[in-house]
This record gives sequence, C-alpha cells and structure tokens, in this order.
Amino acid sequence: MDALADLLDGIRARGALFSRSIMEPPWSLCFDHSLPLSLITMVRGRSWIVPERGEPIALAVGDIAVLRGPAVHTVANPADAATTGTVLSGLGCVGPDGARLNEDIVLGVRTYGHSLDAPDLLLSGSYDVTGEVGRRLLSALPEVLVVPADACHDPLTEMIVNEVSCQVPGQQVVLDRLLDLALVTTLRTWFDRPEADPPAWYTALGDPVVGAALRAMHNRPDAAWTVAGLAEACGVSRATLARDFTALLGTPPMTYLTEWRITLAADLLRDTEETVGAIARRVGYADAFALSAAFKRVRGLTPTAHRRGGSIREVQAAHL
Repeated sequence: MDALADLLDGIRARGALFSRSIMEPPWSLCFDHSLPLSLITMVRGRSWIVPERGEPIALAVGDIAVLRGPAVHTVANPADAATTGTVLSGLGCVGPDGARLNEDIVLGVRTYGHSLDAPDLLLSGSYDVTGEVGRRLLSALPEVLVVPADACHDPLTEMIVNEVSCQVPGQQVVLDRLLDLALVTTLRTWFDRPEADPPAWYTALGDPVVGAALRAMHNRPDAAWTVAGLAEACGVSRATLARDFTALLGTPPMTYLTEWRITLAADLLRDTEETVGAIARRVGYADAFALSAAFKRVRGLTPTAHRRGGSIREVQAAHL
C-alpha cells in the first residue's frame, strides 16, 4: 500500500446514485444534492460545467469530470442556458419553479429527458463519502477536475452506461464497484497530468527515499517506527530522511505518521465496535492510554468522545 492506495481505499461507493439525462439544447442541470463526490461524462453531445465561481469548463464526448461537493455545480449546453432542472438528494429533480418534475420525463431505468433520440446524453454518478480517510483525499482535490477522453478508459464508461440502463439482481453492487473503479483510474490519471496540482504526499511517492518511507508507514502503521528505523529501511541516514521528508511534505516523518495513525483510528472508532485498546494496537500505540493522549493532542478530544460523535466545540463547551 501507499498513500494514494490507502486514501482511495477509504472511499467506497454504497448505494451510489446514477442517472442518464438525455436532452435537447438548450438545457441546464443544477446539481444541488450536497453529496461530496460526483463523476460525470458526456456519452454524446457536449456541455459546459459552470461552477459557482470561475469560468465555464468545456466537457466533450468521453471527458470525465470529478465534482467535489458540497458546492453546487451546473452542467449546461450552452453554458449560459437557463436552469431547466435541479437534481436533489435521492435523485429527486425539480423544475425552475421548484415543483417536482412529473413522470413525463422518465424514459426508462435511471433515465430522464424528453426523447431517447435527443443529441446530448449526460451520465452522472454521485455518492457520499464518509470517514476521515475519505475526507483526507477530498481535501486534496480541486472543486472541478476534468480528464480528457484520450486519457480515459472507454470500456469502463461503456460498461457503466450499459449497466445503468437496465435493472437486474445485484445491480447496485455492480454499479458501486464500477464507480469506484472509475474514480480510482480518473484520479490516478489526473494527478499525473501537467495541469494538476497534486498534493505533496503524491509527489513525494516518486522520490526514492521519501516514497519508500511513506510506503513503509502505510504498509505497517502498527510498527514501532522511529526516524532511525525508517532511515534504515530506506537505506539512508536519519539526517537525510528527516531533511528530505520535511522538505517534500512540509512536516517531519513522525508528525506525518502520528496524523495518519490518528486518521485511521478515527475511522475505526466510528465504524467498528473494537475497544480503544484494540484499535490502539492496530494503529501503532501500546495501549488505550497512549492512543488517547495522542488522539486528544491531535484532535482536541478523546477517542471515546469522538466515538460518541462529539466535536471539539462540544468538548470545549462541556468544560465551560
């Protein structure tokens, strides 16, 4: 495992929302469902992504765009078209007057529009992102990113299109996994593109020394790592590792490791019923007391308070 693999593994679609929108220009769909992550592509025709801030971004056939919420995004053709529909949570859709669109626009399973022969076909998939690991990846993404068709995986898009338009047993699981795969391949391609501004941890993966240290930490977060131990695993001196690591990531190796361990622990506390002591050992702490001290230092609240759904503000208020 490495930093990217761990973060991508932390985002898994469960009950992803998919739809095909088939439209005749002019049209404009506003995505206001507040979900943290959406992937869209033009199967035919073209459109423009109109963010709340900034200039419209062209979307040609086969391009894949990743939209990071909770910002509202509009997809339109032409870019200045009046809003014809707003997509809300649960695939609900309302018209310009706020009234729910009637069944006349339903053309089939997960398919909406006024004619199957309309020139523009937009495919969209959106899902929630829960957990600290998933949010850590989202924080590294721009509000909108577009990977051009010549860098995308056409067979994968075709598989999603075919799966969305039918209804068979187990289909939601298939769609969820296809969306996961589309996200992984799209982001990996994006981070390597010249126009991208990849996070420091991604760039550092290409460094022979720092990349090796990152992989060691992510492979074994439970190991009793020290700067000396990491340096030995990387085949360099302590001073070299500390200098290069801090230069590339802006934080010392042990600080990075602590933050990653606490991120893992935060998700385990919310997603499992394991004891704090068991979680502590899984993420590299000797016992519950050691994890609690580190967790409170980094997050401002105890593991137990985090498990109950508390926030730093709530903990502070309780002591006033």
